[in-house]
Amino acid sequence: MTPGPRKKDLVVLAADKNMEFAVTGLLTRHPSLGIREVTADVKRHPLRDPGCLCEGVEFLEPLRAQYEHALLIFDLEGSGTAETDPTVIETTLDAQLKAHWGECAATVVIAPELEAWVWADSPHLPELLGWAGPQTVREWLVTQGYALLPNGKPNRPKEALEEVLRSVRKPRSSRLYRAVAETVGLLRCTDRAFLRLRGVLQTWFGDMHA
Repeated sequence: MTPGPRKKDLVVLAADKNMEFAVTGLLTRHPSLGIREVTADVKRHPLRDPGCLCEGVEFLEPLRAQYEHALLIFDLEGSGTAETDPTVIETTLDAQLKAHWGECAATVVIAPELEAWVWADSPHLPELLGWAGPQTVREWLVTQGYALLPNGKPNRPKEALEEVLRSVRKPRSSRLYRAVAETVGLLRCTDRAFLRLRGVLQTWFGDMHA
């Protein structure tokens, strides 16, 4: 009997194109993530964050025959559940995924939204944003009425990113999200959702020599 095609390591269901590009960029950095190189496909749900929340489990179910692992990732803010603890959502969806994937699937809910990852503490960020003002980009944001959280990120990360890009007349594109994911340092990132993502990937694809 001829064996069927070999399964790929991972399928990721993301909420939108920006998230797709960010995750794709991250997965190229397997040494920094502490994992081996993986074969992966990143797909987008047509209904974005609400679709991932309400239909993501069903979307991934028929893909079990093609992939060893599945990851469901979306924004808390965009899904319409901004007041809900993201860990509660993750636990609920993980339990639903388990019916078909066992321990080989997981959910990551980014709070409040993906742009929180863009504001990583990285010396490369101003260049990626096209920022060349006399002030640092964070100092400028404060003058525009944005508060900075203790981790140095603006309290409204998506709006802050859009404000900066308007100021430098740079379009907000998915390529920017991939460039950030491919460039910024990962070891100092303390975002809860990112740490969960990295932990899940290390559990599945950990490489002690990475």
